[in-house]
Amino acid sequence: MIPFNKPYFTGKETKYIKKAVDFGHISGNGSYTKKCQDFFQEKYNIKKALLTTSCTDALEMCAILLNIKKGDEVIMPSFTFVSTANAFVLRGAKIVFVDSKKENPNIDESKIESLITKKTKAIVVVHYAGVACEMNTILDIVKKHNLYLVEDAAQAINSYYKGKPLGSFGHLSTFSFHETKNIQCGEGGMLAINDKQFIDRAEVIWEKGTNRSAFFRGEVDKYGWVDIGSSFLPSELNAAFLWAQLKRVQKIQNKRIHIWDSYYKRLSQLSQFGVKLPFIDNYATNNAHMFYFICNSTSERSDLINFLKKENIYAVFHYQSLHKSDFYKKKYDREELKYSNLFSDRLIRIPLYFELSNSQLEFIQDSIIKFYE
Repeated sequence: MIPFNKPYFTGKETKYIKKAVDFGHISGNGSYTKKCQDFFQEKYNIKKALLTTSCTDALEMCAILLNIKKGDEVIMPSFTFVSTANAFVLRGAKIVFVDSKKENPNIDESKIESLITKKTKAIVVVHYAGVACEMNTILDIVKKHNLYLVEDAAQAINSYYKGKPLGSFGHLSTFSFHETKNIQCGEGGMLAINDKQFIDRAEVIWEKGTNRSAFFRGEVDKYGWVDIGSSFLPSELNAAFLWAQLKRVQKIQNKRIHIWDSYYKRLSQLSQFGVKLPFIDNYATNNAHMFYFICNSTSERSDLINFLKKENIYAVFHYQSLHKSDFYKKKYDREELKYSNLFSDRLIRIPLYFELSNSQLEFIQDSIIKFYE
């Protein structure tokens, strides 16, 4: 079976993990944590980076930092992973879902402003497949209505909007290092802080609600409980693993882009069968996080997945619209979200990982074309 995903190992992960063990500091916020955080701050122009145990935790930190409370409204796309919404629901927020664009699963920026009310506190954008949302328009809306902007950049490492790194636009942004991501450490994430007003409090929340970070910098003579928080720090073992990956980020990206480009070139012929390939606006770059395409119907997608399985190729579909989920559908009282539903029903993802060989790549392409022909 050709798997949908296979985590890539650079060969240096265990070396750095052993160094962390030998150094004797394997709990959070050690030397490898600092190396990873510095990497993002320097390479992607982020004011302050804090590693977390997951992107989900980073999103929950965003909700705490923005003082989200019952009655607040948070605008976000429906076509996203549940963590994007859960983080704010946990603080009592009402989620206001927006449809996707016709061209791709990103939030339709033209539909945002009409949903803003006096209760709106934040807009959360999700850069689906690592492809940028239309940030200039969204930033104008945020500024006009004095709102907070959160970027869910879980899939968007090393991706850009008009030359500026994703994750550097929002007041707060989040990344994922789950094993399905381009750069991974099994489980992991990061909070990116681009508004200085949040830095000090973020460190406190990150350290279980204590001013422990300030203590270790010698800014206070003892540390204690000063705010709410939780155990959001990953261990040094995770950070050491992640550091090995970050040092090879360009090599990993180059290979993934090669695979993505090969898929796009070869599968473009499927347009004659009504299949739609990924659309990337000229303001966005492609970090090759995934390769997907849009089938003509749900049944066609199911038939294709089953066909590929018989060929020993594992393909999957993706998010289900959150506004139609069992948890939220009784709360949703607005118009149906046409394109979010379409992507939920028809989008298929095919294998894309570093160690995918050229022969496997060709076999996958041949099999998909065989199905349609």
